[in-house]
Amino acid sequence: MSVDVVMPDFGNDSKGGTVVAWHKRAGERVAAGELLVEVMTDKVNVEVECPASGTLSEILVQADGDAPVGAAIARITEGG
Repeated sequence: MSVDVVMPDFGNDSKGGTVVAWHKRAGERVAAGELLVEVMTDKVNVEVECPASGTLSEILVQADGDAPVGAAIARITEGG
């Protein structure tokens, strides 16, 4: 089963954000609650945690890429 990492809704009329930096690479193990990615809005930089444990199987939005709120920016494959 896979879990999408989505661009969070930061409130304040935020329409989306820009990926600043990934703290893990595709293929690496990740743990729920671990720092995964830093994203920037027009007002603030925010560190986003992993929503699930497993393997970061795919990064869909690379550093400096933009995504709207709710869009998948990466995918985690849960389990072994």
